[in-house]
Amino acid sequence: MVLKPGCLAHWAESTRCLSILVPLCFAVIRAKAVSEKEVDSGNDIYGNPIKRIQYEIKQIKMFKGPEKDIEFIYTAPSSAVCGVSLDVGGKKEYLIAGKAEGDGKMHITLCDFIVPWDTLSTTQKKSLNHRYQMGCECKITRCPMIPCYISSPDECLWMDWVTEKNINGLQAKFFACIKRSDGSCAWYRGAAPPKQEFLDIEDP
Repeated sequence: MVLKPGCLAHWAESTRCLSILVPLCFAVIRAKAVSEKEVDSGNDIYGNPIKRIQYEIKQIKMFKGPEKDIEFIYTAPSSAVCGVSLDVGGKKEYLIAGKAEGDGKMHITLCDFIVPWDTLSTTQKKSLNHRYQMGCECKITRCPMIPCYISSPDECLWMDWVTEKNINGLQAKFFACIKRSDGSCAWYRGAAPPKQEFLDIEDP
């Protein structure tokens, strides 16, 4: 997954509940795309039709989102306008985070987190069910260049981009930003829930 310039800040700022993995207010699903077609989505300010790609999907599991299963995902028709390309045919599974509506529809862009399921680490897969929710009140602060600092105790400094030029680096794969009992937030590594000793410690 490659983020366009400008998408990174938006994406990092919006990620909280699921560590640096998933935006707070978006739906998060595991799904396959089974078909795609181009559809009209209204008109622009000049009266020209707006084209969108509609993916019919098979939802395997919803980790966060509305009660109704997601049936269709919409995106722009090309990466030049932040559209996302998914493999169709129902063979490739994805972890998809995007803006969901209550009617079974979801919208995604290149700024959202969409990765093949088999590229996720074991830690990420296990953490989707329980650990990331412990970071809902924490803030992920991206580091665009060194040196960089946090401005409050409830922040975790995200270094993947500056150290690896990749949003799915070591921190994203193996760590979660967890809130501790003193109100501070710190990176925690491991798929199992953090022990009480970690939650009670005062300093990272």
